Amino acid sequence: MAIRQLSETLINQIAAGEVIERPASAAKELIENALDAGATRIEVATSGGGKSLLRVSDNGSGMDVADLELAVRRHCTSKISDTLDDIRTLGFRGEALPSIGSVARLSISSRRRDSTGGSEIAVEGGRIAYLRPSPGNPGTIVEVRDLFFATPARLKFLKTEKAEAAAITEVVKRMAIAFPGVRFVLSGTDRTTLELPATGDDHLARMAQILGKDFRDNAIEIDAEREGISLTGFTGVPTFNRGNSAHQYAFVNGRPVQDKLILSAIRGAYAETIPTGRYPVAVLSIKLDPALVDVNVHPAKSDVRFRDPQLVRGLIVGAVREALARDGSRAATTGADGMLRSFRPGFQPGAQRPQEPWSAATSPSRPFYQPATSAFGERPQASFDGLVTPTARSDTAPTARTPVAPEEPPQRYPLGAARAQIHENYIVAQTDDGLVIVDQHAAHERLVFEAMRKALHSKRLASQVLLIPEIVDLPEEDCDRLMQFATEFGELGLAIERFGPGAIAVRETPAMLGEVDATGLIRQLADEIAEWDTASGLSAKLEYVAATMACHGSVRSGRRLRQEEMNALLRQMEVTPGSGQCNHGRPTYIELKLSDIERLFGRS
Repeated sequence: MAIRQLSETLINQIAAGEVIERPASAAKELIENALDAGATRIEVATSGGGKSLLRVSDNGSGMDVADLELAVRRHCTSKISDTLDDIRTLGFRGEALPSIGSVARLSISSRRRDSTGGSEIAVEGGRIAYLRPSPGNPGTIVEVRDLFFATPARLKFLKTEKAEAAAITEVVKRMAIAFPGVRFVLSGTDRTTLELPATGDDHLARMAQILGKDFRDNAIEIDAEREGISLTGFTGVPTFNRGNSAHQYAFVNGRPVQDKLILSAIRGAYAETIPTGRYPVAVLSIKLDPALVDVNVHPAKSDVRFRDPQLVRGLIVGAVREALARDGSRAATTGADGMLRSFRPGFQPGAQRPQEPWSAATSPSRPFYQPATSAFGERPQASFDGLVTPTARSDTAPTARTPVAPEEPPQRYPLGAARAQIHENYIVAQTDDGLVIVDQHAAHERLVFEAMRKALHSKRLASQVLLIPEIVDLPEEDCDRLMQFATEFGELGLAIERFGPGAIAVRETPAMLGEVDATGLIRQLADEIAEWDTASGLSAKLEYVAATMACHGSVRSGRRLRQEEMNALLRQMEVTPGSGQCNHGRPTYIELKLSDIERLFGRS
């Protein structure tokens, strides 16, 4: 079969299949052109999800008749010269307009700011229909109608109008975050109008427009630099999270990207602080020498390649973790909002059983907190300086009254002073401007984990020898997996030995855990190791193992604490990094301001 040259129209249609995947792709390219032209106002109008109509209007520098004629030809651009090492614009290939024109009905009307008149060009199916003078305001209006009419097969692969309209909305939002000094308006017959006024240099205000005002209240600022690469932006506290990664925005030299390396770094920075299946909210901007990043690796320019990817990843992980350690332990404001909603009349959280009317006869008579004693007169002791100590004998008989320690002034401490324990799990503390409710198990779990993590980097953790070794029966393959990492477990204070083909003997447990369910701990570790790639070794996952151990050795729900124990827990939370959430990412406390409480009672 003889080789022949393809026609210009067919070449453009093939290129369009790479560059213009859907209406949102066309919207992205046209908005990038407007931004490169210096526009401060961009209006986007759509119909039929962008398939019937996509119009982008701007007040940028505009084009004259000669520019218009070249703009619809492939590889004609004013943005680069002869090298790809110094790309400082969003567009640079000169493919967008000819690609769109080859598969749709395209018209461009433009006028330079210093010109008295404008021009208009139309392209249908890759052929120029006309080029003529046209009145208009300074700037450019690009109108795309009947997208993919020239390639009907592509239409079959598009989603519903609603889905395509949503994709265009997402493109506008990403561009708006990257350029807060530009006013964006998105309207059309297929949507509700979205207006995003310019916020100038106030990037956080623009982020609040996109991500909601809650983000402003729960954001931590990021500002770091390493070897000429700067990282700025804002990231949410761990307890302010979402059900998917759609609220993570990344920019490289002002270009919105969806790069796997950046998303992976964000995920790694939040490890062990966010529950499984939840995602942090983050807006990060990376600036570096254009020669150190390749933006020409994907036709849509959504992926980039860094010359030193590990340097970039390390910068992101280090900066985010430093920010979380500095300011990430505070509770998300959304927790207090949820609490307020639950107090409002008519609130029904699912199938809740009806409550009986309160009366003195049916109300509980026991105090909010009291020491728990067993039938043998033993009461667990919690020393929050050492985190947990073994149980001690107590000859004190059970009593309905608890000696109350002198009250601490709440204004001395960020988390206030303990006032009560309710349902044997929640500590209520009074602060100088409200109250705090603490989940004692979640909070203590975090304290134990941080102590174990700190000890990991200094020395082998202290262990306590069991008088009688705990024998745990397991499948032989689970025993094999556990014994591969006996040395690593030993560093954490957990000493295990093989006890026959299908059992493990636990001889020592970490001292800081106190009394621990060794059988449950060993079984959970065996299950977790089975899910990991054992060839990679356990050394990289020691902190994860420490988190598992911390969960098994923490103050349990249902454990009654004395007031001094509750206050000791609060004081340690105030000085422990990441104490605002447990190892699984759940919040450890919720803060309610006095003004919110007064509003519930109509006092403000």
